Amino acid sequence: MKPFTPDFPVLRPMVAVASDRIERHGHPSHAATHGYLRAVAKAAQAMPLVLPALGDALDADTLIASIDGILLTGSPSNVDPARYGAPKPHAPMLLDRDRDAAILPLLPRLIDAGVPVLGICRGFQELNVVFGGTLNPAVHELPGALDHREGDHGRPIERWYDDSHALHIVPGTRLATLAGGTHALVNSLHHQGIERLGQGLRVEARAPDGLVEAFSIEAAPQFTLAVQWHPEMRIDDSPFAHAIFAAFGEACRTRQQQRLGAMATA
Repeated sequence: MKPFTPDFPVLRPMVAVASDRIERHGHPSHAATHGYLRAVAKAAQAMPLVLPALGDALDADTLIASIDGILLTGSPSNVDPARYGAPKPHAPMLLDRDRDAAILPLLPRLIDAGVPVLGICRGFQELNVVFGGTLNPAVHELPGALDHREGDHGRPIERWYDDSHALHIVPGTRLATLAGGTHALVNSLHHQGIERLGQGLRVEARAPDGLVEAFSIEAAPQFTLAVQWHPEMRIDDSPFAHAIFAAFGEACRTRQQQRLGAMATA
């Protein structure tokens, strides 16, 4: 007689996905772009859960006990310059103060608790601000800088995410391992960029003009990675983009095992 073995389901790790506060048919709403949710589900093999941009509803202790990772998404909006001590810009700037209020205070608690973090575009900039860094609102205006913006909006959306410039990756970093070397090609869809890197952040890659394109958190033992480009839109045709999400997913599975193990022995 074969021994009885219970058939427990294999649970996917749960990843909180940052959302934007938007207006939909006149109603305040919370939204996360499909590409991020798909990348978490398909490439990271995790369950995406949209996190509302509703600061009063987000309890750090509840999230720490419940999630296995957080994805900080890109967005058309910018971090409010007041958050890093900069004056209000002269040109119009799309802000999302609800998202700022929800995400920025939450990140230190999640990072200290060992929650894996992947930041993309705005999420990359959010992490820099949380660690005391500053942003330049128009990097294309700097002398000798590349134009990092997405270009012609008349192109099909998928063409916005074509490779745009080279990436110089620091040898020995996590990103070098994921890229399989120190050079890669990435897309570029941003007008803001890092002015001053936050304290405790380690540069993992730069653009040819020297702009910081990726960093990690030096003191964090868990997976932490922030990138200025958009790997979520290239998981099907870029092994590098897929590897970023796969590594994030693996870190979330490790966190899930630790979290569930702690609950079982409590």
